[in-house]
Amino acid sequence: MHQKILIYQLFPRLFGNRNTALIPYGSIEQNGSGKFSDISEKALESIADLGFTHIWYTGIPEHATATDYHTLGISPDNPAVVKGRAGSPYAIKDYYDVDPDLASHQEKRMDEFLQLMERTHKNGLKIIIDFVPNHVARNYFSDHLPEGHQQIGKYDDPSEAFLPDNNFYYFPGKRFIVPQEAIQQCAHYTDLLKIRPFYEYPAKASGNNCFTPSPSFNDWYETAKLNYGIDFRNTKETHFQPIPSLWKKMLDILNFWVELGVDGFRCDMAEMVPVEFWSWVIPKIKTSNKIVLFIAEIYNPAQYDTYIHCGKFDFLYDKVGLYDALRALTEGHGTVTAITAAWQQLGGNDHHMLRFMENHDEQRIASRFFAGDPFKGLPAMVVATLLHQGPVLVYNGQELGEPGDSHAGFSGDDGRTTIFDYWSMPAVQRWNNKGAFNEEALEEKEKALRRYYKALLQLCNTHPSIASGEFYDLLWLNPHLEKQRIYAFLRHTKNEILCVVASFLPALCNTSITIAPHACEACGIPEAKTLSMQQCFPPGKNNVSRITRNNSEFVLPVEIPPYGASVFLITRVK
Repeated sequence: MHQKILIYQLFPRLFGNRNTALIPYGSIEQNGSGKFSDISEKALESIADLGFTHIWYTGIPEHATATDYHTLGISPDNPAVVKGRAGSPYAIKDYYDVDPDLASHQEKRMDEFLQLMERTHKNGLKIIIDFVPNHVARNYFSDHLPEGHQQIGKYDDPSEAFLPDNNFYYFPGKRFIVPQEAIQQCAHYTDLLKIRPFYEYPAKASGNNCFTPSPSFNDWYETAKLNYGIDFRNTKETHFQPIPSLWKKMLDILNFWVELGVDGFRCDMAEMVPVEFWSWVIPKIKTSNKIVLFIAEIYNPAQYDTYIHCGKFDFLYDKVGLYDALRALTEGHGTVTAITAAWQQLGGNDHHMLRFMENHDEQRIASRFFAGDPFKGLPAMVVATLLHQGPVLVYNGQELGEPGDSHAGFSGDDGRTTIFDYWSMPAVQRWNNKGAFNEEALEEKEKALRRYYKALLQLCNTHPSIASGEFYDLLWLNPHLEKQRIYAFLRHTKNEILCVVASFLPALCNTSITIAPHACEACGIPEAKTLSMQQCFPPGKNNVSRITRNNSEFVLPVEIPPYGASVFLITRVK
């Protein structure tokens, strides 16, 4: 049976950190850091038991940090060009090394990561890591460069603003100017008088296509934009033949991780890298290993078709579309017709979309900036999970109602779990329970939420119609559902039909779902006279009823609790 891909995004720096006495802007000595070893056999068994098929380990490659690791041969970073004390995991400092924060014995950090990979695969889980191709830390230098590989930027000519084989974009004759706010934020954890001035000459362009030597605090000032052969000075004129040197270096980097055993890559800001590069590099990786997954972080629906069919990506973020529609409904505005519009605009690319309601960039469902209650997000999560065949992502702690409601430092208090600071996640700590990874220390609401997620995820791979079946939107046959803020659809194979009903109302709702002849024809039951309707989700409710055709259609009575969702198994009786 085809298996639906279910991804657990795990941020190791926070995941295993058990420290509860935290200080905003605290150092690694003060606040601690999760380690590779914290992701133990018990942790992985517990994650696999929820139903996940893949783990996206976030923040694995070595990145810029205010923590000094010069004793390991790593050149220190200037805090003025590091976001937060721990640093952003997307300001890569060495593509061929792993973050020393995550190692119990830092000089053996790669060995510890390889051991984590072995444990993960042993528990039947595949591994996804970040590939950050668009930009690097301003202090990028690979001190673990494999023999025969080339250092990024080593052979650049910085006297030229653009050359096809330069790896960076330069501002000849101009020095890089650090935003004053970036210097001021360092005052929270260091003596400003002791910060040596950051010197970069000539200046490089910043990662968010900011072509000025003096970016603002809101720019990606801590990163330098990489050059794939596009001359941004000259109406984005392309120079892809001969193949730019950076393309070959990136191919080497991807092959390095694949050979270590990585099963897939979440490609950061993929649409900021030319689709021609992806069209060139992804088939080369898949030629030697066809099971490697490539997931694109992308936010421009007009580019979806291009990045799937030309760029050869397996999956794309469905943020500007389904996520936005579901979030609006969860917050009490928006309409269920926006769900229909979201999948219709995909033009048949539904099975290529990665769905989620949380990730490291988005606000937590339980935060006061979003729903304020993780249970209000359940109908949205059911729709995101069951709508089509594509993969689903859950961010660590989402299944426990982690609120992300603390001021950790650089990240502020914005409803997100920080990726810039040494911090922890209280709900995850309770599940950790001193390494037991069980429910004993969880609050009752956390237990209930986790069990709901488990039942939902396991539903995906116990019912073929979810993993590989077709989709049928019932909204057009049931216009009354729009006013009731209820969304309904069918998932079906030749041998199975599921009816999914999700309510975004804060009150109990009794309604009916009409399955008209067109839907019966699509599901392969055009001549059925009587149907059996059995509730198979949420768990514990297995009510069975029989529905007789009324004239030419079936009318299914349903009762949905506040912010609830139900899945019914529909079978033909006669």
